[in-house]
Amino acid sequence: MPPLLSTSALYSARPRLRVDGRDQPGLGDGVLSLVVEETTAGLYRCEAVFGNWGTKDGAPGFLFFDRATFDFGKPLEVEMGDGDASGKVFQGKITGLEAHFPEGRPPEIAVLAEDRLQDLRMTRRSRTYEDSSDADAVRFIASKHGLQAQVDLDGPTHAVIAQVNQSDLAFLRERARAVDAEVWVEGDTLHAQARGRRNAGQVSLEYGRTLREFSVLADLAGQRSSLTVSGWDVAAKEGIASEASESAVQSELGGNDSGGKILKSAFGDRAERVVHLVSLTPGEADGLAKARFRGMARRFLTGRGISDGDARIRVGTKVDLKSVGTLFEGEYYVTEVRQTFDAAHGYRSRFAVERPGLGRP
Repeated sequence: MPPLLSTSALYSARPRLRVDGRDQPGLGDGVLSLVVEETTAGLYRCEAVFGNWGTKDGAPGFLFFDRATFDFGKPLEVEMGDGDASGKVFQGKITGLEAHFPEGRPPEIAVLAEDRLQDLRMTRRSRTYEDSSDADAVRFIASKHGLQAQVDLDGPTHAVIAQVNQSDLAFLRERARAVDAEVWVEGDTLHAQARGRRNAGQVSLEYGRTLREFSVLADLAGQRSSLTVSGWDVAAKEGIASEASESAVQSELGGNDSGGKILKSAFGDRAERVVHLVSLTPGEADGLAKARFRGMARRFLTGRGISDGDARIRVGTKVDLKSVGTLFEGEYYVTEVRQTFDAAHGYRSRFAVERPGLGRP
């Protein structure tokens, strides 16, 4: 194990904030704490806490209750980090203001913000998409919210896709899961991309240096050696059974052993069957089987880590972890990130990762 190194709690710059299109350097200096959270479900959020008592216009009082600086609907952008590890970690609009009146400390204000997916979360509808692919549905919903669409999805054209009393965001998440894809927003662009082709770059972290903490679990409990989706093809008037196995994640293993392979070796075949209750085509069944098997297989190794603050660590980033032993070293896919700043620890990146393969001794 390498020697453990330490850095100053404030090794990198404080958060840099832009409100309503204007830089606000004073706000960065006054941040008490800040959290930006991303997940594979999209809808990134930000919570920033500021002191809310001081001298304003020559008299003591509350600093931000006039809504001149923070107000509902105002755009908020946050940049964090130093050097190569710096970048924009949030862009959205203010959706909430929370007042804190703690004992023994001056009053505080928490500013809550979400990205443009909050528009989709607040819009509920029932609609059918006829002779449409999932990509077509994404483009339609993007246009309804004034968003550009960047779509890279697999999957067939469906006779009918039904959105029944769902928010636009819930509907897109459901369709994305069905085709092994993820949905997120950057600025005014709605992205929908197959998980295997999402590439948010790579960051190397070494335990004892930039990687401060890491815990990881390899667990066979949720693994299967194969998964079959069965149903009924109305057009052909016959049953369907599409099977997915290790070949569905072979390109992601990187020479490691999959959970399904280890499970079969240790306990024998463990097959899963999913019975679909609505009509399917062979193409839909095949896509569902592969998507569900990949989702299950990728959860073989799951971990959580804390690193020095690095704005390059985003959902979709591949982190290359070093000095954590031959079983667990190598690339992981980032599924969740919390970029945090506070006076006690400075800027830290807290993340969750997963991958389908265990390293060989």
